[in-house]
Amino acid sequence: MKQTAQAKTGETAKSGPATAQKSEPEAETSAEIKVAKPEKKAGTAPLPPRQDSPPPPHRPPGRPGSGSSNAPRPPMFPPRGGPRPLPQDDEEGASPPPPPRPKGPPPEFHPGDHVVYPTHGVGQVQGIEDMPVAGMSLKVIIVTFEENRMTLRVPVNKAASSGLRKLATGDHMNEALEVLRGRARIKRTMWSRRAQEYEAKINSGDPLAIAEVVRDLHRNAGQPDQSFSERQIYEQALDRLAAELAAIDRTDKAAASEKLLTFLKAV
Repeated sequence: MKQTAQAKTGETAKSGPATAQKSEPEAETSAEIKVAKPEKKAGTAPLPPRQDSPPPPHRPPGRPGSGSSNAPRPPMFPPRGGPRPLPQDDEEGASPPPPPRPKGPPPEFHPGDHVVYPTHGVGQVQGIEDMPVAGMSLKVIIVTFEENRMTLRVPVNKAASSGLRKLATGDHMNEALEVLRGRARIKRTMWSRRAQEYEAKINSGDPLAIAEVVRDLHRNAGQPDQSFSERQIYEQALDRLAAELAAIDRTDKAAASEKLLTFLKAV
């Protein structure tokens, strides 16, 4: 029993120094951690708080019309459901636009009258009759074109809007003949674009516009020949103008064409 007690006492004595040796590195580690922390220096003043930039000075609103950006502006779009502002003239005292002229009464057509339809030329009224359309009675003007062997039915209430008109007056046709005596005015553009303009003038049915086409495309002796398309448009315009001139003078188309050529050669 005494040996056992001594043995335990010896083990305890041996374990004492070992425990002391292990505690030393732990103490050093804790010391190193404390040294690694930054220390506050004595006498250092704290930084002052950051100050924001001062607000811009207050500007009074500009007077209306002075061009200031602070001036109130009218709304671009009126509110929904509200009245729209009326346009105002920039100049004071500006006169209002003139009222539209009242349209004259529509022309009356009678059987036997010679008329002109823009896209077909000169025709003759055969009569006015009622035609049933969709269960209703519609009054139409029956126009025949002998050369084209075509019959056209134009509603009476659509005659003016469709371009159907009576023959030109003598004064209007004389103005067209004076146009033929003028100098040709050819634009420096591509032929395709000029051809479209010429066809639009022919289909307008106006004798003055058709006379301009005849004048611009006519070629006298010594001038360069016409191309195939120019010749076609020229003959179409000359035929339209001669047909209306023959109906006015009560002659045939050949005599009217000779009369037009005399005005063209007089240039």
